[in-house]
Amino acid sequence: MTLGLGALAGLAAYAYLGPSASQSARHAQEPRLTDDAPGRTAKQARFGGFAVTGRSVTIDRPKDEIYAFWRDFSNLPRFMENIVDAGEPEPGISTWTIRAPMGTSVKVRSRVVNDRPGEQIAWRSTEGSGIETEGKVMFRDAPGGRGTIVETVIAYKPPMGMVGQAVAKLFSAEPSVQARRDLKRLKMLLETGEIATNKNQSGKGGKFQKAVQTELQSSPAV
Repeated sequence: MTLGLGALAGLAAYAYLGPSASQSARHAQEPRLTDDAPGRTAKQARFGGFAVTGRSVTIDRPKDEIYAFWRDFSNLPRFMENIVDAGEPEPGISTWTIRAPMGTSVKVRSRVVNDRPGEQIAWRSTEGSGIETEGKVMFRDAPGGRGTIVETVIAYKPPMGMVGQAVAKLFSAEPSVQARRDLKRLKMLLETGEIATNKNQSGKGGKFQKAVQTELQSSPAV
């Protein structure tokens, strides 16, 4: 049971995004204006025990349209590879079912803590969710009428214990890769109405899920 919780905590971390952590991340390098989803931070940093990573992408659509699409949480599985299902069972409360290693899944329950139409959506996991994570997505006009810069910041606190340490080690690179890929999928979906497949991808979850599974299988039981 402990192994499973460690794996799920790791997967949920990328799944999206954190108000308090992102304020500290403001000191990191500002994103370049590009369509290639650059990282907000050059490398993962830690703030108050939270690991933080950020990505951004420029999408050629109005920010109000992108905000409305994201705010309907049922749209998240359309571009986030590891989210199986998402919804808002009650106002301000969202639930996500996240694909995890070894054929398992986890439900994350979070509360919307800041909702500014056309500008920002921020949320934080609720007590009992099993995974401590925060997130935010921000929308701002791109210069030169190029559409909207969409920026996400992810913050999570890895669980204690050997498995948590293994997951944290794996998170030194892969969360930013997954976030970058998801934002590029969002860009394709909103600009063209479809998402092009990549024959080089190794299936849902990609390298990160495989790395987590390998790490867990090689770790002694706790």
